[in-house]
Amino acid sequence: MQLVIRNTTDQPIYDQLCQQIKAQIIAGALKPGDALPSIRGLAKDLKISVITTKRAYDELESEGFLNTIPGKGCFVAEKDLALVREHRLREMEEKLTSAIELARSCDVSEQELLSLIHALYEEANL
Repeated sequence: MQLVIRNTTDQPIYDQLCQQIKAQIIAGALKPGDALPSIRGLAKDLKISVITTKRAYDELESEGFLNTIPGKGCFVAEKDLALVREHRLREMEEKLTSAIELARSCDVSEQELLSLIHALYEEANL
């Protein structure tokens, strides 16, 4: 499992861990049933606090991405496609909300914004 912690961002370290592990689960790099490194082991490898690592794992478990088995460790949960889709939709809503706020601050009309989104969507399909 490849994780990169960036100290140059405002994003909290636990959130960086969560986002990167989720992305690897969604992409299939981490498969259901795969064991994750122990909390202490990961904290030591990344040179971060055990508390930070535990918070990331707890968050991932609460969102249904991990299962913890006492005495055995943390494992990737079976994919609940509806849960994954809901999570991704929530992420998209947050980013679109930011885009709308930026558009309004730049006096971009709703139609201009929709045209830009449509053009970017079409460009991504090429």
